Formats: sequence, structure tokens, C-alpha cells
Amino acid sequence: MKRIMVTGSLGQIGSELVAQLRTLKGVDNVLATDIRCPEHNPVVAEGLFEVLDVLNRERMLYLARDFQADTLIHLASLLSSVAEDRPQEAWHINMGGLVNALEVSRELQLTCFTPSSIGAFGPETPKVGTPQDCIQRPRTMYGITKVAGELLCDYYHTKYGVDTRGVRFPGLISHETLPGGGTTDYAVEIFYDAVKSGHYTCPLGADTALDMMYMPDAIAAIIQLLEADESRLVHRNAFNVSAMSFTPEDIKQAIQQVMPQFTMDYRINPKLQQIADSWPDSIDCACARDEWAFSPKYDLLAMTREMLQRLQEKREQEDTAALQEPHLV
Repeated sequence: MKRIMVTGSLGQIGSELVAQLRTLKGVDNVLATDIRCPEHNPVVAEGLFEVLDVLNRERMLYLARDFQADTLIHLASLLSSVAEDRPQEAWHINMGGLVNALEVSRELQLTCFTPSSIGAFGPETPKVGTPQDCIQRPRTMYGITKVAGELLCDYYHTKYGVDTRGVRFPGLISHETLPGGGTTDYAVEIFYDAVKSGHYTCPLGADTALDMMYMPDAIAAIIQLLEADESRLVHRNAFNVSAMSFTPEDIKQAIQQVMPQFTMDYRINPKLQQIADSWPDSIDCACARDEWAFSPKYDLLAMTREMLQRLQEKREQEDTAALQEPHLV
């Protein structure tokens, strides 16, 4: 992995992954792309950036070839909650973009990484200790595209020899980027509201257990898998990865250890609750540990302390900047 092109670079994962790759591999060795181009965004302003609609295969091919990429990290997709509101568009973007990424990888002989999700599981999947290989019958369009994507990546590896790699991400929690329409977004929103107002209204039931991961661990997992010895990879695509499993009540109590005054009530969103109830409570990550030494660093309390500290620092910086702005009389 020397020359890396990333699609969906302005999303929750892409924003932090691009920054880390630029640090590790050098600014000139990472090409970030996205369908939009906000000029003041660090991903756009601090390195190589090109506008790319992932449904435009010819432009994707041109950019990858011109950049002389050896690795394509394909992140562009619609997430679970948004995909349920726009299912036809979700299929078009999630599958069309992935086919293009795989075709470009086949033609240029690139390593291709794309993330799957715990959304690829369904109600018939074992909910506790969900194994790497088990029944997958999701009932959401997002989950359907993820299962199809896993199979497609396997197909391109066995049929064409493309070096495809991927993980099944749980909910991802970040202080850098706001959530983008996922069912697990509550686990990010709760920290923002805790710092802003000291209170959060949760859209999921108190005992809804879901797998989660702090973004630094997720970024490390992507890089670690891409740099893993190919000969050790038995599964190759869609490795189960997770760092913790918790309920809304668990995260409330973790926040209260740092902010005793924090309060939370519930206003359940039926659509989100239905999606969450179809997903595992906890997944088994043994294959990722055995095949490429996956080992997350953050548990719930460590993540909670860092999230609250970083968001409080961010809020103080914003308040200071607002006070320093000139005011017209």
C-alpha cells in the first residue's frame, strides 16, 4: 500500500482515514475523492483531492490510472437510516459504486478495500457471539447491499484474482465528524448533547445492545488489514470487527461517571428500533484476531472520557473564536 485512492473521503470514516494515511504514507501518496468539494474542509485543503461521482466509472478509472494508485479504498455509500428512506437510490449508489470500484481494481490490478457492516446480518442471525460465518438475511436495503457487496468482493477475488479486503464495521463513534444517517448515530449524538446541554433524548430502547467501535480503532483496523500478509487471510472480506457492545443505559452510566449531572430520557423511533432489533447484540471477532491480529484499544469508559474531553475542547475553541469575531454596532 504505497499510492492510495479513497472514495467517499468526506464521510465519517473517510475524513479521519485520509488524515491518518497522509501522515503515514505522505501527502502526495493519498488521493482523496468525493462527490462534493467544500474548499475549507481539511481533506480538500490539505492534500490531493478530486471530485468524483462513484457512478462515473470512466472518471474513477482515469483518476486511479493517472494517480498510479496501487490501492483503492471505496467508502462511498448511503447508510442504514438514509437507505431505508431512499431504497432504490441506495441500491443504485451502493452497488453501482462498488461494481465500478471492483472493475477499476480488476483493470489496474489494485488492492480494493470496502467496508461491510453488522447491518448485513438479520433477525435469523444468532444475536450473541455472532460468528464470522452464519446466516445473513437482512431486512433493510442497506443490509441487502452489504451482503451483496460481500459476495461480489469474494467473486472478484475468486474469478479475477482481485486482492479484495474488507471488514464488517459496527457503529462507529467519532468526535471529528458528525454522523451521516446510520442507525447507531445515537452513540455519537449523545456525546454532543451531553457537552452542549447535559441532556439527551434517545431514539432507541434502554436495553438495545449493539456493537460499537471508537473511530481510532476503526482507522487502525483498515490500515492493519490492508497491510496484512495476504497468505494469512482465509476470509479476506467482511471480517467481523468490534471493540465493545453496550446499551443506551450503559453509555448513559459511562457519561455520568464523568458528568454526574447528565440526564437522558427516551423517545423511541420505530424505524430505527426495528433496524436495531434485527442486528446482533455482540459479534465474534476471532477470525480477525487470528488472521491479522486485530486488537482494539478502547473500551466504553476510555472512549467516553476521550470523547467528552475532545468535544469540550472543541466547544471552548468555538466559543473563543466567536468572541474574537468583529461585531458591527
